[in-house]
Amino acid sequence: MLEKESPIKGIIKSLGLVFGDIGTSPIYTLTVIFLLTEPTQQNVMGVLSLIVWTLIILVTVEYAWLAMSLGKKGEGGTIVLKELLVPLLKSGRKASFVALLSFIGISLLIGDGVITPAISILSAVEGSLLIPGFEKTPQTVLILIAAIIAITLFSFQRKGTGKVAGAFGPIMVIWFLSLSVSGIISILQVPSVVKAVNPYYAFKFFADNGVSGYLVLSEVILCATGGEAMYADMGHLGRKPILKAWSFVFIALLTNYFGQGAYILQHPEAKNILFSMVFHQAPLLYVPFLLLSIVATIIASQAMISGMFSIVYQGINTRIMPMFKVDYTSEEMRAQIYIGSVNWFLLLAVLFIMFEFGESSKLAAAYGFAVNGDMILTAFLMTWIFFLRGKRLNAIISMFIIVVVLLFFGANISKIPHGGYWSIILASIPFLTIMLYTRGQRRLYKMMKFIPLEEFLNKFTKAYPTIAKIKGTALFLIRDIKEIPFYITQTMFYHGIIYEDNIFVSIIKRDDPFGVTGYFKEDITKGLRLFEIQYGYMEVVDVEELLREAGIDEKTIFYGIEDITTRSAVWKMFSIIKKVTPAFVQFYKLPSRKLHGVITRVEM
Repeated sequence: MLEKESPIKGIIKSLGLVFGDIGTSPIYTLTVIFLLTEPTQQNVMGVLSLIVWTLIILVTVEYAWLAMSLGKKGEGGTIVLKELLVPLLKSGRKASFVALLSFIGISLLIGDGVITPAISILSAVEGSLLIPGFEKTPQTVLILIAAIIAITLFSFQRKGTGKVAGAFGPIMVIWFLSLSVSGIISILQVPSVVKAVNPYYAFKFFADNGVSGYLVLSEVILCATGGEAMYADMGHLGRKPILKAWSFVFIALLTNYFGQGAYILQHPEAKNILFSMVFHQAPLLYVPFLLLSIVATIIASQAMISGMFSIVYQGINTRIMPMFKVDYTSEEMRAQIYIGSVNWFLLLAVLFIMFEFGESSKLAAAYGFAVNGDMILTAFLMTWIFFLRGKRLNAIISMFIIVVVLLFFGANISKIPHGGYWSIILASIPFLTIMLYTRGQRRLYKMMKFIPLEEFLNKFTKAYPTIAKIKGTALFLIRDIKEIPFYITQTMFYHGIIYEDNIFVSIIKRDDPFGVTGYFKEDITKGLRLFEIQYGYMEVVDVEELLREAGIDEKTIFYGIEDITTRSAVWKMFSIIKKVTPAFVQFYKLPSRKLHGVITRVEM
């Protein structure tokens, strides 16, 4: 358990699993900003001040302080905010609205997750242009190298990352120390840059540059991308190690940004600021630093991929996403999962984005828009929760954050014509999938023929003593004991298949994130029992193991299969999703030799 780990070990783990994305932002943030802005003394001080206060308000206050105070059994993330807020609401319409917001938030995170490895890996590879002899390397070659790194990374996922994950933290410690040392060396040459902590320089920047200065916010937000991982990954590592790690990361990032600011004041012609600064300071150490930066971006991408698997798995467990095939990559840690369809979708999207934009500076036009939208949703849901809980001060601070992130969002809208629309397109794919699946499931449930338990028992108690019974135990999968699905009545009463021991197995998702229990409830009637499995929505459930622990040795497992017929193009798409994704029994890896599917035709 996390509590038994030493504090230092927890902090180092956090550096590797949480802060890769925001930790690699110095590779491209200032470089992109000063493509839009002249690197004058006033502009450099203004931009540095904006970065300082962006990290304070959007990362430290919004996520480290406020969001991370809203956990559920130590778990965080958009789905947790929904689970916390819905019970506080009295209106079903408000609950539906909150659910919709959580769907948008999840989709934005997935859309932004595609761009993270693309811009991180590509920008690190572009650092090779400063190596003597490599200055004229064609951009196409750089893209191919970045693509090979991405393909290798995604191909490795099936084998699991548990064995190498232990190295992520120490490598990121070296990365952040390198950023700090490089930053300090430059600051010593122009120590006045530290004055940028004063917000006066940020306001003066807006006053001097007007609208163009405001639009710079669309690139300044790149320094905060990845901050949302602190809250999303809280359940994996615990709140305290992440907060302590953030103190170290925050100082390292500020030191490096100040150093880059000092460097560009002395070398305004610099294009790739971080790499130029390191090459200028220590030419002999440049290649090792470049390799370290590539490894750091791979770690950042790995954290994103693992995060996407966790988000999708939460979506499956909370029944808002189709039951994609899930593989477990570690016998020791059930939370180590691999979702092939998600993995290959992300890889194709990453490769497409790399080849579509070609350069990291152009890719920045699409980056930050989605995470900015997620920041708005997080701040809005937090404000609502704090208000309903009576925490007025926190609610007021959250409202201030909403204003700030909306200002950033206004600037980010300018990105849409220049590639930002890809961020929306990428996020729309999971969003439309969620909307189609949830609405389809509701409609399908309404169309299914269920009979009340009382009516079913009336038929069962008459049939059980008279029908010739099959020896052994049969399991029947159901959702709610109060409503018996048609496939069970079809099996027992139309086909006369009744076993000596019949067990209804009900698998119920709980509102809390953790915990798995399986137990027999009071016998329903002679020859019919109910076994109930309850699980937290973050849990990876091994149904077969729970059945074995309960002493159940079934001969066969019956489950329902819906054969959907429809003329509607929308419901045809839903039907295709149902066909290509694993059935309930496949998802929970029940023994195939014992499975018996009963088809029910449903017209939608």
